[in-house]
Amino acid sequence: MNCILAIDQSTSATKALLYDAVGTCLDRESREHAQIYPQPGWVEHDLEEIWNNLRCVVRELISRHPDKVISSVSLTNQRETIGVFERGTGKPLGNAIVWQCRRGAEICRELDDAGHGTRVTKLTGLRLDTYFSASKLKWLIAQDVDLKLKLESGEALIGTIDAYLVYRLTKGEVFATDHTNASRTLLYDIGRLCWDEWLAGLFDVPTRALPEVRESSARFGETSFDGLLPNAVPICGVMGDSQASLFAQQCYAPGTAKITFGTGSSVLLNIGDTLRFSEGGSVSTIAWVWQGRPTFCFEGIINYSAASIAWLKDQMGLLQSSAEAGELAAAVPDNGGVYLVPAFAGLSAPHWKPDARAAIVGLSAHSTRNHVVRAAEESIAYQLRDVLQMMNTDAGVPLQTIRADGAPTRDTFLMQFTADLLGIELQVAAVPDCSALGAAMAGMLGLGLYASLEDLAKLSRESKSYSPQMDADTVQKHVAGWQAAVPRVF
Repeated sequence: MNCILAIDQSTSATKALLYDAVGTCLDRESREHAQIYPQPGWVEHDLEEIWNNLRCVVRELISRHPDKVISSVSLTNQRETIGVFERGTGKPLGNAIVWQCRRGAEICRELDDAGHGTRVTKLTGLRLDTYFSASKLKWLIAQDVDLKLKLESGEALIGTIDAYLVYRLTKGEVFATDHTNASRTLLYDIGRLCWDEWLAGLFDVPTRALPEVRESSARFGETSFDGLLPNAVPICGVMGDSQASLFAQQCYAPGTAKITFGTGSSVLLNIGDTLRFSEGGSVSTIAWVWQGRPTFCFEGIINYSAASIAWLKDQMGLLQSSAEAGELAAAVPDNGGVYLVPAFAGLSAPHWKPDARAAIVGLSAHSTRNHVVRAAEESIAYQLRDVLQMMNTDAGVPLQTIRADGAPTRDTFLMQFTADLLGIELQVAAVPDCSALGAAMAGMLGLGLYASLEDLAKLSRESKSYSPQMDADTVQKHVAGWQAAVPRVF
């Protein structure tokens, strides 16, 4: 049987998944990598560890399926995380700086104060915020004169995780990214679909160090995974994780939206083939480019969603595993007046308050561990409600449906509470790994297994629906408590 090998390099782990030609996941393997915190607010990943983990998960996966023939490889990735590596060898020149890292906040503030914010947004669709890659690069280049010289001479290259892995997989033959990843760097003009010299100059980034930009369904060279496969196969289907899940959820029409529950959460709303800008806190970005024509979307970004649950487990010791959270939250009838505002790395949409810091408010002698866990669970839904209300106002297209994916969708308490707060049916994908599936589907399109988006839309998409059950007065009471708690962290 011919299969597609999909790689999902996420914020917390590297996964390898095996798909057949109709998008059925046959097997998967995963390995976590270290989260490196050099100082408060900074987050890094070891690129060499990620590369070694990639080879390990692929080796484990294919060893279990000697009868399967790998015909192509697809790749999806954490988007804004950025790294620098040697031309030729691909050897990392330091750790990657992760999208959560706040070290570029002061640079963004200075550029905004200098009046550059409006032009940056008109070119990129994004805000001057260190969530995106460029300010971190500017910081990195300013700290290391030798690195700056290597970038200017062409000895060093800059890439998001997809570009780095493609470069390693092809042994330096292909240095390329796709539109969805390029559009998250603050260096890319999403109207003209190209790197912008003015933006590059603003952030002191030499454009010669940036990768070629291709469509997600294009070919990105060939790989044998250093001999793990008997023959080199094409890399086809490269897409940033959030857009890939939008693609897998078949949100091909304007007005369709998806929520990816993960470390952070991303809400994407398809707004069609005309670039528009939000008057609220949404950013505009590229959903995908197919046959030279872009599809755009609004995105609402939430820095901390499932990461809040991980914080309760890893930092506070309130949970043995993240899977406990939903059960503990459901064990109490309500939050007992406790709200967790998860501004661990500032607050993003719709507030965009990079200096905000997290807080638990409303604690009393009555409060228990369950109330705090429930407050963390509920904070995910509150943030999603804020973002979707903002996006729906700005979009100019009616919200038709909301689809959800990501590992936390297994949490039935969280899904039901989210549906209650949103007041609309939530369709949860039966398979949580939609980002990997979306990259594989883009690969199928590029390889000619499917001729169009309409053909891809015929693939079956199993889901479970959650309908609102909470009465309006109770919803409003919950929301009012949240709205009173949020300003306290500004």
